Amino acid sequence: MELWFTEKQTEHFGITARIKRTLHTEQTPFQKLDMVETEQFGNMLILDGMVMTTQKDEFVYHEMVAHVPLFTHPNPENVLVVGGGDGGVIREVLKHPSVKKATLVEIDGKVIECSKKYLPEIAGKLDDPRVEVKVDDGFMHIAKSENEYDVIMVDSTEPVGPAVNLFTKGFYAGIAKALKEDGIFVAQTDNPWFKADLIRKVYRDVREIFPITRLYTANIPTYPSGLWTFTIGSKKYDPLAVSDDRFHDIETKYYTKELHKACFVLPKFVADLLK
Repeated sequence: MELWFTEKQTEHFGITARIKRTLHTEQTPFQKLDMVETEQFGNMLILDGMVMTTQKDEFVYHEMVAHVPLFTHPNPENVLVVGGGDGGVIREVLKHPSVKKATLVEIDGKVIECSKKYLPEIAGKLDDPRVEVKVDDGFMHIAKSENEYDVIMVDSTEPVGPAVNLFTKGFYAGIAKALKEDGIFVAQTDNPWFKADLIRKVYRDVREIFPITRLYTANIPTYPSGLWTFTIGSKKYDPLAVSDDRFHDIETKYYTKELHKACFVLPKFVADLLK
């Protein structure tokens, strides 16, 4: 018998993957958590029926969340990751020698536990001495922080369940307060094919708070439509004005210094969302 998992990405469209076996399933206090082994993408973390990450394509998302803001900021020392309990963004953050401390605030500790067990190549750096892991509400953590971080990365699920508050203008205003005077933040902002209104709203809200606001994209095959967006807000540094001498060699599979600026070149229908 063949076993398949289907994520219904809209009412009329979804993606499907053939499953070798189910590794773990539970209802946490926050969401339904499943870990399955797939034929095509290796182990796959699923939350509330949505694909969060897979062994095969995870590097795209995690590299693009981390390296665009970290190469834009001239000296990122104190970094915060909101969400991201799988540990992939933290792994990429630690590739930057200037980073002295990386704080992970994940609301669901079960995601961390499950990722450490079944996605060790992604979550393996969560025990690094530079990392502080807090099982806490990221929205409230931001609200209590002020002038603390050089870079903040919001690695959230889609705006449902516990992540709803992470897509509000009040949250972005809190991020601005939590950042230092030259701080930068980035958030994943879903896809332009199915969530155009979300991208338009987030970009408008961030632009009203941060003097430099930009959108960039990446190709992630297991995410809805495959075309994913990220919104960056910066108090001082423009990601398009980074000089070549800022880049140093790190091990990546997707991100390059050439791609750093190229990813901001948007298809016209995406650019039109920002007008």
